[in-house]
Amino acid sequence: MSNLGLQILYDLVNRDPDLLAERAYSPWTDMEALMREKGVPLFSLESRRPLAGFDLLGLSLSMELNYTNVLNLLDLAGLPLQYAERDDSHPLVMAGGTAAYNPEPMAPFIDLFVAGDGEEVLLELMRLYARMRQEVPLTSQGRVPKSDFLLEAVKVDGVYVPAHYRLEDAGSCLQPVPSMTGVPHTVRARRVATLGPSPVNPIVPFAELIHDRAMVEVQRGCTRGCRFCQAGIVYRPVRERPAEEVLENAIELVDNTGYDELSLVSLSTADYSGVETVVNALASQYEERRVKVSLPSLRVDSFSVKLAHALHDAYGGGLTFAPEAGTQRLRDVINKGVTQEDIEAAVEAAFAHGWTAVKLYFMIGLPSETDEDLDGIAKLAYRVRDIGRRYAGSRTQVKVSVGALVPKPHAPFQWCGQDSYERIREKLGRLQRGIRGPGLSVSWHDPRGSVLESALARGDRRTATVIHRAWRLGCRFDAWDEHFRFDLWREAFEAEGMDIHTVAERQFALEDPLPWDHISAGVRKRFLAREYQRALRGDLSPDCRLGKCTACGVRQSYGGC
Repeated sequence: MSNLGLQILYDLVNRDPDLLAERAYSPWTDMEALMREKGVPLFSLESRRPLAGFDLLGLSLSMELNYTNVLNLLDLAGLPLQYAERDDSHPLVMAGGTAAYNPEPMAPFIDLFVAGDGEEVLLELMRLYARMRQEVPLTSQGRVPKSDFLLEAVKVDGVYVPAHYRLEDAGSCLQPVPSMTGVPHTVRARRVATLGPSPVNPIVPFAELIHDRAMVEVQRGCTRGCRFCQAGIVYRPVRERPAEEVLENAIELVDNTGYDELSLVSLSTADYSGVETVVNALASQYEERRVKVSLPSLRVDSFSVKLAHALHDAYGGGLTFAPEAGTQRLRDVINKGVTQEDIEAAVEAAFAHGWTAVKLYFMIGLPSETDEDLDGIAKLAYRVRDIGRRYAGSRTQVKVSVGALVPKPHAPFQWCGQDSYERIREKLGRLQRGIRGPGLSVSWHDPRGSVLESALARGDRRTATVIHRAWRLGCRFDAWDEHFRFDLWREAFEAEGMDIHTVAERQFALEDPLPWDHISAGVRKRFLAREYQRALRGDLSPDCRLGKCTACGVRQSYGGC
């Protein structure tokens, strides 16, 4: 419910008097069991209308570990899972989100995918359906025939219709190619030129949410160029919301909802050009009302700390920074653009401004990583603690959080295989032994979840059979520790003739066709390959917002950046 992207789309659709959007979510397992026992189909929250009664169903594919929930939602709604099994009596099923940049693992279950920003294309598809209801003979249920609609939808920029493609064995993967004329070989992701209206009247639920706060998107996109980061590629180019609009939206949003926390959302809010103006104005506006203003993403520099200090009430006892790697050599490999001096200056500024706790986030399994790089994480943690003790004494807390690299499509590391599960465990053990003592702690994400995410993220159409089987075995809520069943996923892969570890660790050659080559994020594949090769040499690439264009292709794809 706290997903800002869904709030934006919900608001846009319902602003149009001729269109309607309602919401439905995955029920928890106890509720699911009751619904199945009582024969209650999944329904919308607003009108409690069964989902099967809507014209269109839109699904958010925000991460790969939600794939089995998608199948569960369709089944709870009483719909056949595969698009080939759904007829004209069923709603059309659409999907979008960052995981849709490789649609193939979910392609058999979805009628059409939207790649890129959804604001314009969703309205276009809904208006297309409304127009066709007036122009074509309808089914006995009053629906537009599915085949007629998909023939028109495939002409909409940013739309991928799996039924209009056949699969060819390209050696490295099964690759979709058009099966009829008029179908594009490559679907280019949609981009909105400017950020649309920010929702200022969102539904405030009775239940407390994980991110229970008001949100204003100040900027979309990032040009930092971190080579592991899919979001930094697929959300290019950078688009900013004017500072005066941010302030107006923020004030109206807080007044309408009563939230006591306001978050300025972007991939890197400290890079937003109007951040100082907005932060100072909001801090002054809400000082007496005790509304906290937070920045969800801070880069590793003292400027970010100063911003956080201006909003200190929102940060409590700690700040989070992401050096990502423990040595300068490896930070250069990933193009982090952060030096040891930057890190030390940032944490010193944090402790000097009164913070007593700092969280440091690192990734392991990065290309060319060595034991020396791992030991560098421990050394950096001890160095940060030493700096903190000069200001906070024994109250100093340094928390190290570690996650394994998950190579994602459309990022420079998309060709990389993931570290083996055994090697990841060895690295985590080395860090656990190396980071000990008062004021220090280390935690990590379950590496088995990272293995599954990697296996799904870069899969082709064959992965769909695994997802289907895993769901039939009982997999649900795979991103939740209490429900994650790695044993069932391993069984599903084996039953389909695959090994989950082999799939996750697979290394593609630069010349190999990739399962997602038919989807373009607007960035040239050769640019990604060049960045990957620069990574292996340890060469840095500049932030293009600072002046030098890196020729990624976005300017040519979208007419400016």
